[in-house]
Amino acid sequence: MALRVFLPFALGYYFSYLVRNVNAVIAPDLVGELGLTAASLGLLTSVYFFAFAAFQLPLGVLLDRYGPRRVESVLLLFAAAGSALFALSDEVLGLTVGRALIGLGVSAGLMAAFKANTLWIPPERTAFVNGCVMSAGGLGALSATAPVEALLGIVGWRGVFWMLALIAALAAVSIHTVVPRSAEEAGHGTGETLADALRGVAQVFSSRAFWRVLPASTLAQASFMSIQGLWVGPWLMDVARLDQVAAAQRLFWIAVAMIAGFFTLGAIASRFARHGLLVPAGAFAAFMLTQLALILVPVAWTAPLWLLFGYFGTCGILYYSYLSGRFPTRLSGRVVTGLNVFTFAGAFLCQWGMGVVIEHWPGSAPGSYLQEGYRAAFASVLILQALSFACLLLVRERKPVAG
Repeated sequence: MALRVFLPFALGYYFSYLVRNVNAVIAPDLVGELGLTAASLGLLTSVYFFAFAAFQLPLGVLLDRYGPRRVESVLLLFAAAGSALFALSDEVLGLTVGRALIGLGVSAGLMAAFKANTLWIPPERTAFVNGCVMSAGGLGALSATAPVEALLGIVGWRGVFWMLALIAALAAVSIHTVVPRSAEEAGHGTGETLADALRGVAQVFSSRAFWRVLPASTLAQASFMSIQGLWVGPWLMDVARLDQVAAAQRLFWIAVAMIAGFFTLGAIASRFARHGLLVPAGAFAAFMLTQLALILVPVAWTAPLWLLFGYFGTCGILYYSYLSGRFPTRLSGRVVTGLNVFTFAGAFLCQWGMGVVIEHWPGSAPGSYLQEGYRAAFASVLILQALSFACLLLVRERKPVAG
């Protein structure tokens, strides 16, 4: 049963992370073919996060009412269609619409898996299994590095997106056919009225526990996704002076470190679950210190720091299993998607905003930018993270929500 639940959703989340990070490698091809600026590249890439975030609140209700199998299998078909549109488009508008469809289609990737885990996995093991799902996403991020760069020379970036469309369709079919039906599906819904569903949303958003965790969870993940999903690639080429192949190889190892972080930090959090936010907060502090070092130290010293960035950048996901345990299971879909609304809206603003900042320091070569621009952009998101960390430490929550 665990494999029937884990593997199909892991494939869906693998695709989600693969398509999220692929622009970090194909960015030079897009810039060369379409003449994009840093701001337009940031907007084109980050619209994925905007569509993702916009669907999170209705998604939480749908997951709780109709079950993760039905919802995820349908949404992945939108991702397949968006990938195909991206492959066919010759203008920025078509690429943007395709990217938005992809964001909508993968908007349930992680949340559907988390919801399924709350239904079929024992509570004391959910943080570990959630970490395994995230490791599958890490494999997607890894596939979006050197393997994608190698494919570019064979099929081009359009061919890559046709392959992505095929993976999305395969994931949709496997989830629909392999994952068991949930109680919600067997009973054709939970019996909740729309008013009941909205009251559940209000119960989540009125919780002090939710608002205590929200800023740290949002800024940790938004910053990590913005940098790892796009800007680390241009940084490696503009600042570290690596060519596209070498940059893809460096991204590969960052993704390996990310996989290790998802797996080991999830296992540690499960082991020390009784200590509450000790592990998530400690990992977040290490993540911020790593970013500070990346800003301050000479470029020649940054290779190991980028590995630590990949490892500790996974800290934000630990807040999901912690917060889910503070609410009844019937609200679990609305809890995790409530976090996701802010996480992916934050990622949209961070990724686009960093491009706007970086663009103020153009380099001598077309489409290149100076180290000062990247430093300013990275420092801006680090300051926001520090403020969210202070909120996590200073705010105290009341007892868990009854039920």
